[in-house]
Amino acid sequence: MLTGKQKRFLRSEAHHLDPIFQVGKGGVNEAMLVQIGEALEKRELVKISILQNNEDGKHEVAKHLAEGTKAELVQLIGHTVVLYKVSVNNRRIDLP
Repeated sequence: MLTGKQKRFLRSEAHHLDPIFQVGKGGVNEAMLVQIGEALEKRELVKISILQNNEDGKHEVAKHLAEGTKAELVQLIGHTVVLYKVSVNNRRIDLP
């Protein structure tokens, strides 16, 4: 679990990132979770956009993404999800 200070730090790190995945009408699927997991391994911190045509609630989608990738939900702001997972091979972010 992340502390409040760590989440604030990660939010500031994620501020300049662009969303690299979009969750649309089809919702979250296994292939998407695998791709997001691989991106988390490379980057540790990713932004995901939830499109307006998504039929699930944004909180459900964020929870499903976090659980499916075994990542920490850093932030859900508007329709943007920020996830963080410590990389095994590509450590870039040192948490305070």
